[in-house]
Amino acid sequence: MSPGFRRRVYEVVRRIPAGRVTTYGDVATMVGSPRVARQVGWALAALGPEDDDVPWHRVINAQGRITIKGDLLRPDEQRRRLIEEGVAFDDHDRVDLASVRWVGE
Repeated sequence: MSPGFRRRVYEVVRRIPAGRVTTYGDVATMVGSPRVARQVGWALAALGPEDDDVPWHRVINAQGRITIKGDLLRPDEQRRRLIEEGVAFDDHDRVDLASVRWVGE
């Protein structure tokens, strides 16, 4: 990753409006590295308490689902935050990306 990758990821994620979501791949594309969706996830997982201005919960996977990678608490918090913002989940725990996906300005 190029220097400043995490900073660029956080800048993009800060721009996602409440009630909207984007995918890890979308964020990767917006920072100029379309093939590094996984690294976007790692950057978001590295957020600390001092980074509470980065709405990490608005980033989901390309299937419209919350990604669960061994974390037992964060997925529930992510779902709760999204629901509080008005993002709906279907019976299969998917978000309708066609209606709430944000791909930048």
